[in-house]
Amino acid sequence: MNQESEKAAIAAVHAFTETFNAQDHERHAQTLNYPHIRLANGRFTRIESAEAFVERSKRGEPLLAREGWHHTNVASLEVVHSGSDKVHVALRNDRCRADGSVYYSFDTFWIATLVDGHWGIQFRSSFLHAS
Repeated sequence: MNQESEKAAIAAVHAFTETFNAQDHERHAQTLNYPHIRLANGRFTRIESAEAFVERSKRGEPLLAREGWHHTNVASLEVVHSGSDKVHVALRNDRCRADGSVYYSFDTFWIATLVDGHWGIQFRSSFLHAS
C-alpha cells in the first residue's frame, strides 16, 4: 500500500464529485486521465480526450435533470489496492434530489492513475440500483 498515492487518488475522487456536482464540464474533464474507460450497461466506452469528454458530459445534463438529480454524494470510499502510479477505489455513490433525499445508490469501482505527473480517474465501472 502506498499512502501518498492513496491521498492523491482520494483527492481525485473528490475533485471528480465536486466538479460533477457543479456541472463544470471543463474542470470535470480535468479530473480524468485519458484515454478514459467506462464500463456501463454491459458496454465499454473509450473517451480519448478532455474535449471529447466535455461534449459527452454536456449531453448528459438533460438526462440528469429529467431524473431529478441535484447532486451526488460519496457515501463510502475504500482503497482496495495502491501502488506508486495506480490506485483501485471502491465507492458507494448516492444520487440526490434538491431536498437531499437519495433516489439512486450504486456501487462503483474506479482506477486512479498517475500520468505525466497528474492523478486522475482513468477507469470507472458502476452497478446502478434503485434505493
